[in-house]
This record gives sequence, structure tokens and C-alpha cells, in this order.
Amino acid sequence: MNLMEKLFGTHSEREVKALWPKVHEIEAMRPAMLELSDEELKGQTEKLKARLANGETLDDILVEAFATVRETARRVLGMEHYPVQLLGGIVLHQGRIAEMRTGEGKTLVSTCPAYLNALAGKGVEIVTVNDYLAKRDAEWMGSVHEFLGLTVGVVLNQMTSEERQKAYGCDITYVTNNELGFDYLRDNMAIYKHQQVLRELDYCIIDEVDSVLIDEARTPLIISGQSGKSTKLYEVCSILAKQLERGEASGEFTKMNAIMGEEITETGDYIVDEKDKTVNLTEQGVGKVEKFFQLENFADPQNLEIQHCVILALRAKELMHRDKDYVVKDDEVLIVDEFTGRIMPGRRFSDGLHQAIEAKEHVNVKRESKTLATITFQNFFNKFRKKAGMTGTALTEEKEFRSTYMMDVIAIPTNKPVARIDHNDAVYKTKREKFKAVVDEIKETHAKGQPVLVGTITIETSEMLSGMLKREGIPHTVLNAKYHEKEAEIVAGAGRHGAVTIATNMAGRGTDIKLDDEARAAGGLKIIGTERHEARRIDNQLRGRSGRQGDPGESRFYISLEDDLMRLFGSERLMKMFTALGVPEGEQIEHKMLTNAIEKAQIKIETNNFGIRENLLKYDEVNNDQREVIYAERNKVLNGDNMRETVMHMLMNVVERAVNRTVSDDIPAEKWDFEELNRSLLTLIPMQPVFYTDEMKGIKKDELTHRLKEAATKFYEAKEAEFPGGEQIREIERVILLKVIDAKWMNHIDDMEQLRQGIGLQGYGQRDPLVEYKMEAYDMFTAMTESIEEETIRVLTHIRVEQKVEREPAAKVTGTNRDDSVAKTPVRKTVQKIYPNDPCPCGSGKKFKQCHGRKLYSRAQGDKPQAPVL
Repeated sequence: MNLMEKLFGTHSEREVKALWPKVHEIEAMRPAMLELSDEELKGQTEKLKARLANGETLDDILVEAFATVRETARRVLGMEHYPVQLLGGIVLHQGRIAEMRTGEGKTLVSTCPAYLNALAGKGVEIVTVNDYLAKRDAEWMGSVHEFLGLTVGVVLNQMTSEERQKAYGCDITYVTNNELGFDYLRDNMAIYKHQQVLRELDYCIIDEVDSVLIDEARTPLIISGQSGKSTKLYEVCSILAKQLERGEASGEFTKMNAIMGEEITETGDYIVDEKDKTVNLTEQGVGKVEKFFQLENFADPQNLEIQHCVILALRAKELMHRDKDYVVKDDEVLIVDEFTGRIMPGRRFSDGLHQAIEAKEHVNVKRESKTLATITFQNFFNKFRKKAGMTGTALTEEKEFRSTYMMDVIAIPTNKPVARIDHNDAVYKTKREKFKAVVDEIKETHAKGQPVLVGTITIETSEMLSGMLKREGIPHTVLNAKYHEKEAEIVAGAGRHGAVTIATNMAGRGTDIKLDDEARAAGGLKIIGTERHEARRIDNQLRGRSGRQGDPGESRFYISLEDDLMRLFGSERLMKMFTALGVPEGEQIEHKMLTNAIEKAQIKIETNNFGIRENLLKYDEVNNDQREVIYAERNKVLNGDNMRETVMHMLMNVVERAVNRTVSDDIPAEKWDFEELNRSLLTLIPMQPVFYTDEMKGIKKDELTHRLKEAATKFYEAKEAEFPGGEQIREIERVILLKVIDAKWMNHIDDMEQLRQGIGLQGYGQRDPLVEYKMEAYDMFTAMTESIEEETIRVLTHIRVEQKVEREPAAKVTGTNRDDSVAKTPVRKTVQKIYPNDPCPCGSGKKFKQCHGRKLYSRAQGDKPQAPVL
């Protein structure tokens, strides 16, 4: 805290102080609300809507709306908002981020701003991180809104378009970030207006906002279709990767090294940089690859695909670890979310990396996909008129929230003072010593009945610890990506007296850990972290599992100098110093320098990850501008707009470009290349060819262009006249435009992705890759729009009356890169069984066995039929 903050308070403290009077006004309405009958309380909704209709604003009715929800929650849920929860609700209504500690009741907080903003009639989305939480909260908190006469919907992974449309049409909708983002993309791939499910993106409240807008924002949402590429090369490269040997470099390749003329020597076939997660072939390695594939020069452009696949195979071998980054289940590679430890069914690593891992693990290698639609979370959530978020940990990322999302973070005070004791980190020289100390600590804590929650970063660590505890005879439960189904049950029981729970990344689990009386008396929940995460927020989230609502508890992280964080990002000088101290085996190291080194390493990684997200956003901003143009044109078509003006504009542009390509005022008209002009123009518009005549002597290019535009207009008017009734040709225009726009746009997206992957090489030529990308992207977009115009005009001018023209999708969707992390539930049959003595469905009044079922039931007794279904 700097001097100014000591004198005047932090930004959050000043903002909270300004909001307290509003909270006191809400609390002051409690007696009046208590006197209302249930019917009068329900009547508040229409009363508040009437005030809005008469010109009052949401801010004008905030106090009464919040007081209404508070009293309703007391009656319906038996829960009454604490003053700090009302404070958090006001912050959310203002479109800001409320940082509230774990256990402070964030789910209840959202009910007030959701109700207030839903009164405007534009819909409110409450965004959660998984289907379980969306369904739970819609049923739980939705009962408050339904009591007050609002409609509440929930969007789940397996829902149909009709079900989604109905859910989004409600006043308040609970939905996951992935489903919401993909529904936006699918809406912009729809071919009829009635297929779109979303309405206006007005206001959303994002739960676990740091997880959604920070952690998951490193990869964009992608809807993909099938690519024609073969998968054999991945399998061949995987065989080659196993034959290549990892080497070491004598130093890092830097500009300074090059200037100083320092030579870097390399051993082996390839060098792995674990910090930047890259792999590079050495000269020796290149030679082996050339020999394996019988290539003259590995670096030739025609070998680009082989270069790409070889590096991917080496990355899969060295940097992607089973049971940490992914698991193999039922002949399939499934991604493990690095922040939550959850399995992500249906999600795949992009750019061929998933195929490389499949080849490494000897499972069925699936074909690469082609990108059909894509958007980043940054650009998607910025489309909302107003957005708000809540989480237990956001202040460490406030800079990014401000710069990317224009949202500030307000730290809300806790309802009761935090009683949890956070101990200093326990640091050991080796991992073996560290884990022995962890097991000893668990054993000692368990002996006195205090519950323990052990947080690990990888599935591998959680299973190793489980084995160690089994050998010590300590009963425990394990929660990681492999046992996802039992998650809520395991978490809920972690606060029981004597419970020992091992969990992979507890971040954002969404289930409260409640202590029983014996556990509270034994000291509350003890948190043991087996390793520091690369983000301080995740460590804070693990700590925050203990000490909810003033409960007792404690936390400590155990670290070794061999941990990835210390090994890759810690100061080398510091590591050498502690090694030289000759600390006895098993002895704990405590030093302020170590604590500072850990925090600096985390800040270094956080800065690096922010850079990745910022870079992704800069590139996607280019795509976003183009996306807005294309989606606006599509929406005109879907809304049934008359597109004749657009078609005529395209027609004029096609003529103008054909003339510009072949004609110049610098040479006389008799020398113009009319043959080339006709060849260029008549393939698109089959009108009368144009030739030089004496009366054209002295004509200028503009005059020729004008004549040709008039001729093209007359031709198109004649084409329109072939179709009976004006609306038929208008619908044909819409169908053709939609087909051409979609086909060209989808190819363009894929080309842009290829451009982005290849543009990094520009950096070697001392050119800024982003500037080069923007210039190339602009040229590509211009070429695409010209291609759309030419293809549309070509089809429309050649169409015949008898041709059947229907809307159809431009490509078949095969999946997304983030299908929600829920197992598919069994499909329940809705058909009704008919038994022999049931009334016959035909309505005759007879029993089924004596009517339409007579033939079935007159069979031999040994051939007893199954009850049929309708």
C-alpha cells in the first residue's frame, strides 16, 4: 500500500464508503416490506415496471427493488441478504466486478441486480462456469424471481434450439459462458431468423469472472467443420519423434549474443524451452529428419506441413504430459482444464496438437478440423451493453479488467472478520522431502480430528499422495479430473470432522464446504497446498475454501526448490545460494528472499499470460471488425430486408472493376483492350459484348463505365421481369447472398488463421508481425468482398425461373473446441407403453388386447410379445 492509499484509502475503500448510504436506505425499508402480504409483495413487480414506464430510471427504483428481493429471499429461501451482499449487488448493477471472499454468498448477491435489470424487459444473463451450477442456481435462486412474477430459464449443453430460444426469452437466464458464446456464433450461422436463439445482448452477470474473462480467454471459441487433411503424417512423425534425442544448448539465443559474436553450442537432435513451451530442431536433428523423409532441404516451403508436424510430435512428446494436461479414456484423448482440473469432453487442442498427442498415445487419430466461426471471450462479452462480474479473487488482475473490459474491481468487506491463519510457506530442498513433510502434517492433523483439504496441481501428484496416505493407513477421498462425477459430494463432505480430501485445483468448484461442530472445535478446515500455482489467484482461491463466514481455519503451502515454478522462473543465483548452504535433508527452509522469489516468479508468469491474451485480442480485433461487417449483412438477409439495393450496388461495383482493370484514359479509346474487357465482364453478366465503334472516338473511361452500368441495369431488370411477382426474385436474392457470404466468409476465417500462424516469421525480417497481419488481413478482406460481389452477380444473372433455390447451411458443423464439461445424460423415452388391459388408443372403448392388439396377443403362449410403444 502506497502513501496516498494510507492517507485516503484504496480505490475500493473509497467506492464502498460512497455506497454505504444506499445500503442503509435499503435496510430502512425492511419494516415496510415485512408488513406486506405475499400478494402485495408479488405486486411490487408491476408497480416498479410502471415507474420505469413513467420515465424513472433503474437507479431511481434500485432501493425499493433491492428491498423487495431481500424480503422475498427471506420468505422463499429462508435467507436474508447481509448488508455486504446488498453492497455487492449495487456494484454488480453498476457494471463492475465485486470481489467477495469464498463463502460470502455470491449466488444470493446476484438476485438483486438481476431482478432490477430484468424489470426493463430486455433480459438478463447470469453466466456460470458449468452446467451443474447453471441448473442448480436457476432452480435455487430462480424461485425468488418466479415468486415475484418473473420468468427464469436455464440453457444446458444438450438442449435443442427450441428449448434454448424459450430459455433466452425469459426475463432471467442462467447459462454457461461456453454455451452463450457458441449460441452467438451459431446464431450468426443460422439461415432463417426463427433459428436464432439469442435476443439483444443487454446485461450479464458473470460468476467466477476471473475464470471466464482471464483464464479461459487465452483460447478463442471455435465452431469447426471437417477438413480433408490426412492423419497419416501425424503417426509417421510420432515414430520419428521417438527416435530423436533431446539435447541441451550452452546458452539462450539473444540479440546481445549475436552482437557480441558469442557462439551457442547445441547437443542432441532438438532443444526444449520449458519456459516458453517451444521445441527447436538442432542442425543434427534437421539432418535426421531430412534422411527420414528423404528430403533435399527441410526448410523448403513445400515441406511446411512436415516441418509443422515434426515440431508438433516433439511438443507432444516433451511438453504435453499424460494425467496433467490430458487423460486417455475409452481410446480418446481428453483435455484436463489447467485451472479447474476438470475433464473437457469434446474440446480439442488446436493447430494439430491434439492429433499429435493421439498419435503419441496410439489412439485413433481424428481428422483436423476447419474453422467455420470463431470469436474470443474478450470481443464477445464486450458486445453486452453492460456487464458485471463476481469472484473471490480479481484484484491481482485489475489492470487487465480495466484495459480489456473497461471494468474496475471493488473489494467488498466480509460479513464477519476472517479468522483463518495463513502460515508462511514451508520450503524444502527436494520434492521427496516436501511430500514426506506433507504426509507427516496430514497424519498429525488427522490424529486430532481436524479436516484437511490438500490441493494439488496435477492428477499425477494427487494419485501419488493418495498412495502415500494409503500406506500410512489414513482414510481419504480423491477429487480430480478422473472422478469428476462425484465432485459435489466429495467437496461438500470435506469439512466433516476427521475428513481428508485430496483435490486437483479446487478453483471455482461452486460448492460450499461447511464445518460440523466437532471440526470447528478441532480448529476448522486446514488447507495444504502441495505446490504454488503459476497464478496467485488460484492459490488464493484454494486458501479461501477455509474460513468462510468467520469460521476458524488455517492454510500453508509446501514448496520444493525442484518445483516447476522455482526451477523455471526462480532466480538461478538464489537457487545456487540455498543449495550451497548445505541444508540437512528433511529440514524446512524459511527465508524472506524465498517468499519474494516465489511471488516474483508468479508475477512473471501472470505478466507473460496477460501478454498472450493481449496479443490474441490484438489479432482478433482485426477479425472482429470484419466479423461485424459480415454479420450485419447476414442479419439484413435474415430480417427479410429488401436486398435489391445491395445487389444493384454490387452490380455497379462489378462493372466498375472490370473497366478499371482493362481501360485507361492514358491511351485513346481505339487502343483499349475490349476483348479482355468482354472476357472479364461477360462471364459475370451475360449481356451484349462491347466493341469499339467510330461513334466512340474520344470517349473517356467514365463515359464507357456509365454506358456499361446502364446496360447491366437493363439486363438485370429484364431478368427480374422473368419471375412472376416481385417477392420471388427478392427471396432468391436473399438466398444467393446468404449462400455466397457464408461460403466465402468460412474460407476467409480459415485463411486468416493460416495467416496468423505464419505471420510470426515476419519478425525475423525486423517487421512487426501485427502490422503485417493487419495489412495482409485488409487486403484479404477486400479480395473476399470483391469475390462475394462477383459470385453473387454471376449466379443471379444466370439463374432460370425453373431452378429451385433454397436456403441451406454452407458447411456441416462437426463440433466445437469447448463442448461443455458435462457427461451426456441418457435420453429418456417419452413414448407410452400400452399393456393388454389398457384402453385401446383408437378410442373404441375396448381393451387393447381385444381391439388393435388382438393379433399380437393371439400368438402362441410361448411367444409372448413385449408391450408395444406408441
